[in-house]
Amino acid sequence: MGIQVMTKLKTFFKRHILWAGFIAVIVPLLSILALQYWSLLKLEKTSSVAEKVWMKNYLGDVTKEIKYFYRTNAEQTLNVPHYLISSDKPSRTIFFFNKCEVEGAKRLFVTSFKPTGESATLFFDPRDQSVLAEPLIAEARAVNVATAPLKLISEEGAAVSKADLTTDERDPENRILLKPIIDDSSKVVGVAGMIIDNDYFRDVYLPRAIHNSLPKFFPEEAQDNVIVTVHDGAGRLILSTQPVKGQDDETWSALPYFYDWRLGIRSRHMTPEQWAHSNFNFNLTLSIMMTTVLIGGIALALRAASREMRLSQMKTDFVSNVSHELRTPLSSIRVFGEFLKLGRVQESEKIREYGEYIETESRRLTQLINNILDFSRIESDRKTYQFARADVSDVVCETLRTFDVQLKQHGFKVVYEAPPPARVHLLRAVIDTDSIAQALMNLLDNAVKYSGSGREILVRLDGRDGCVTIAVTDYGVGISREEHGKIFEKFYRVSTGLVHDVKGSGLGLSLVEHIVKAHRGRVTIESEPGRGSTFTIHLPMAEDVKELRPEETTQKTVAEGDAALKLGFRN
Repeated sequence: MGIQVMTKLKTFFKRHILWAGFIAVIVPLLSILALQYWSLLKLEKTSSVAEKVWMKNYLGDVTKEIKYFYRTNAEQTLNVPHYLISSDKPSRTIFFFNKCEVEGAKRLFVTSFKPTGESATLFFDPRDQSVLAEPLIAEARAVNVATAPLKLISEEGAAVSKADLTTDERDPENRILLKPIIDDSSKVVGVAGMIIDNDYFRDVYLPRAIHNSLPKFFPEEAQDNVIVTVHDGAGRLILSTQPVKGQDDETWSALPYFYDWRLGIRSRHMTPEQWAHSNFNFNLTLSIMMTTVLIGGIALALRAASREMRLSQMKTDFVSNVSHELRTPLSSIRVFGEFLKLGRVQESEKIREYGEYIETESRRLTQLINNILDFSRIESDRKTYQFARADVSDVVCETLRTFDVQLKQHGFKVVYEAPPPARVHLLRAVIDTDSIAQALMNLLDNAVKYSGSGREILVRLDGRDGCVTIAVTDYGVGISREEHGKIFEKFYRVSTGLVHDVKGSGLGLSLVEHIVKAHRGRVTIESEPGRGSTFTIHLPMAEDVKELRPEETTQKTVAEGDAALKLGFRN
């Protein structure tokens, strides 16, 4: 029992080895594609997050640069010694400011707190290095508001351990950086301050800081897809690296010392999510295309291998069938020859009958050998034809006369339908008579083999629509429509119940098609299972046929009619 199961399994795998190989290859490929899909999904999510983090890092770098710029300038400029405040000579303070190079400051000032509770403020213009005799009212008011808390600390006499830099932005037009001035007893004796120049920040420093930070985070080719914007406290757009088309900022941050302003960044063409999804679609499409190409290549390779295996099996069957085909007529010739040699047959009628059998089998053997030789010439592209104008009816009649003995031996009756006398003149064509005769004999041989229980074959000759047609009809097993396009392939044999009982080389119809195509014609088939088959050869008429006048064809028509009657066929 186990041996039978193993045998069946081996037979199954042998028959389906190509499908097994295809499945063995396709499953890993599809698994890899599924893993790629899963990886691309994760990459899409992480890419979107990474792009946003990259944008936030960029904004952080810009704000850090702004903070460092103003803090450094303020620390250097506003580091006023307390003894300059307590001096009665303000020119010494002016001299101190004159030594400082200040960038981004609209105004500098120093406020001194008196023990009596009074305060005095000195305003300094860093652009022309001069003291303002009459400061602007708005600036003076902003300074008074900003220094009020430190003045209160000074009046209370509280000790301050550290002079930290502070910011006052209650007046957006006069943003102030303050640094308390502390004496040796850790008391606040005054304030040094700087009013930020909004115009300078907006027009000079901020664009420079934005552009200087771009190459640190975005390659040159990617900078075109990045838009950096700045909006003021009222929401107005005051700066943009590229034209804005109405899209919202994807990431934004407040600016140091300008906390009501907003620094934002966005993508020009696609958001990070859209960009990540676009990359996902592109990579997935590329993976699917590559997998499809691989599967297609594997399928083509397996198809070619399957075809080669099938062709190899066909060749094996061909050798077996040809061996049988050669052995059968040779055996018959040898048997009848031995009978004649030994003198066992004395009657002249029997001697003539045996001679006809020997001649028939010899012709059959010659036809088989010619098919094999012609196939070899076709395969090596050495097949040649001798074309000449000829009457196709003569070729058909002669072929039927030659095949008549073999047909009678198998009990077949041939019905030959010639065209009406009025159309006999249309049966001339430029042909190789031997090749057309060979093609017709192959069709007749095919009809004999697959006629089944039917014993009648119809041969119809006609000429119309510029073609001479030779039709061979049998009433046998027929051919399914799915196999109509395959039966002309070399070594192919139809999958009927007779295929294992009927021997043949599998070359007959292939040679018929090649011969007819060499004559610029075609072969058609009409067949259904159980209803027989009709093979029709279509050959182009000779060019001069239409030029013949009816009176020129009368003699030829009569002659052909007589020939058909002598053969015992019907018109």
